[in-house]
Amino acid sequence: MKIRKILSLWVLSAIFVLSGNILPQGKPYVILVSYDAFRWDYTSRGLTPNLDSVASGGVSALSLRPAFPSKTFPNHLSIITGMYPEHHGIIHNEFRDPYSERVYSIRDTAEVTDSRWYLGEAFWQTAERQGIRTASYFWPSTPLNLAERNPKYYELYEHKRPYGKRIEGVINWLKMPYKDRPHFITLYMHETDDQGHKFGPNSPQVNLAIKQLDSLSGLLLKRLKDIKMYDSVNVIFLSDHGMTSISSERLINVEEILGKGNRLDGDGPVMMIEPGAGELEAVYDKLKKNEEHFKVYKRDNMPGYFHFDDNPFIYPLIVVAEPGWSLVDNKTRAYYTKGKSRGNHGYDNNFMDMHGIFYAEGPAFKKGYRTGTLWNIDVYPLLCRIFDILPKKNIDGSLERIEFLLK
Repeated sequence: MKIRKILSLWVLSAIFVLSGNILPQGKPYVILVSYDAFRWDYTSRGLTPNLDSVASGGVSALSLRPAFPSKTFPNHLSIITGMYPEHHGIIHNEFRDPYSERVYSIRDTAEVTDSRWYLGEAFWQTAERQGIRTASYFWPSTPLNLAERNPKYYELYEHKRPYGKRIEGVINWLKMPYKDRPHFITLYMHETDDQGHKFGPNSPQVNLAIKQLDSLSGLLLKRLKDIKMYDSVNVIFLSDHGMTSISSERLINVEEILGKGNRLDGDGPVMMIEPGAGELEAVYDKLKKNEEHFKVYKRDNMPGYFHFDDNPFIYPLIVVAEPGWSLVDNKTRAYYTKGKSRGNHGYDNNFMDMHGIFYAEGPAFKKGYRTGTLWNIDVYPLLCRIFDILPKKNIDGSLERIEFLLK
């Protein structure tokens, strides 16, 4: 009787294997691809056959909601840590530590690579600690000056490095011997952000950028097929935020409203203000009286849906422009009046133009599944679920909001 049961189980197992119903054994593979400023509706322009194919064979979302402010560095950190900017520490592309007087700026390599600014744990740290080898072919914040906070393999950022070379770098990592090969890899491309800022989201130049990135999506999938790993790898295509049109006719000069004596950091969609000593109420009242095409908030009264008050580096006053309008001071006004930028992001993250994309395909995902808006802070717990590892407990993301995408 016992032998008969064993034989029956063996036959059933053989049937499942032959029918392809058993998932590949061993650690999964994930490539996380970020297309900077690829707006949620760019795929509706008839220019993205490769992403359309991913949607048919995998999962796709109406949009991916960024965190506030909808800027590049804050949101790449939210994606990879599962935390809002107020908690992972990178609250803006540029901000000041009022206690040390140091300034974080994405243009300052020494500060960008200084681990003291980064309070969240990136997924590659979580994964490496639990036996998953990782790699990064560019990701904002990579690498940091502490080796233990970096992926096993990474490339130093080079803005002009050809996109095809970046893809080949990823493929070469996957061609490494199994014991050395990374199972989680990030890949970053910026074309839609560059062209969107310069020419605006509705420009012919952005349409060309959309087509280019979609072609690169197809190239990545083809190269996975070439090395016979297409059926083994989960590929996630997403973006950090979207883009909206701006105009030199829609400017708000905050310095003209307030006069001198206040620290103003940031321009465009969001500006943080540190009033002069004892001037908080006076500065706030002056802005409230001139509140047109923008909203001013005290940090302690920032609307809860922004999740932007629980950090000591957030300034006492935050000004948020109406979408399409730009906050400037006397120094930054010239940049906007000369029309050097026709598109921007950073606005209210509930504004649909700020939303990005989410497409995924691979053995972990359902097929032909379409869903509504996802939140980018939920990507980190999704990655942990795919690899079956324990996430950090202090994240803001929720697996419950996203795990239905998985088989």
